[in-house]
Amino acid sequence: MRVALIVVSVALLLLAVLWGYQRQLIYLPDTTAVSASAGAQDVVLETSDGVKLGAWLLRPRGPDRGVAVLVANGNGGNRAGRAPLAQALAAEGLTVLLFDYRGYGGNEGSPSEQGLARDVRAAQRYLVESGVPPERTVYFGESLGAAVVTELTTSVAPGGLVLRSPFVDLASVGQVHYPFLPVGLLLRDKFPLAEQLAGVKAPVAVVYGSEDSVVPPEQSREVADAAPTLKDLVEIPGADHNDAALVHGPEVIAAVVRLAEQL
Repeated sequence: MRVALIVVSVALLLLAVLWGYQRQLIYLPDTTAVSASAGAQDVVLETSDGVKLGAWLLRPRGPDRGVAVLVANGNGGNRAGRAPLAQALAAEGLTVLLFDYRGYGGNEGSPSEQGLARDVRAAQRYLVESGVPPERTVYFGESLGAAVVTELTTSVAPGGLVLRSPFVDLASVGQVHYPFLPVGLLLRDKFPLAEQLAGVKAPVAVVYGSEDSVVPPEQSREVADAAPTLKDLVEIPGADHNDAALVHGPEVIAAVVRLAEQL
């Protein structure tokens, strides 16, 4: 009996620690402040709760398609790591807004599901105030960012939605990596991507790597199945989650361009 009580007590203590520190496991920010990369303009976004966010605006190089791409990052690093993506999109005649969430890239605040929802709305509002209407905007979400832009789409419909390495929901991908834990019961941040996508009417493209070790490829395919208006499903053979081919490779860029050409 005493041994059983000790085991139960240790398990409860572990669960309590995981409950309290779960966001440190979910969000992995590079907090280093960054300056604009080549061809980018530093801009500042302000959220509805008063948080100021650093961002970069890249103007199109070459013929302007009159379409903007709002990029929502994944859970790690900061916007500097997405500069090659933004530059490649700008080279295709697209305006690109690249921003960091609260707690990332020198920004104040701490990330959470609700906080990221406020952050992406500040980015979308900036584009509107700059003269780009939602119907001429493509939302691009990378991994966790795919859930962020899908949630945004439920309230502000874009011209199109590109989801790179999307998961069904955070619990589903968490259970893959922590099969011994009741992830669904512990999570405070849910990110129910597939459920929210089911109500999205904008055209959708899904891009994923066949060897993704972070988000299982079958989850990305399940997300594609949930999209009522799926226009493009692109598998990049041999690509893992953070491989260059999946982060900013030509097949990723082409998927965005194909969707932009339909607007």
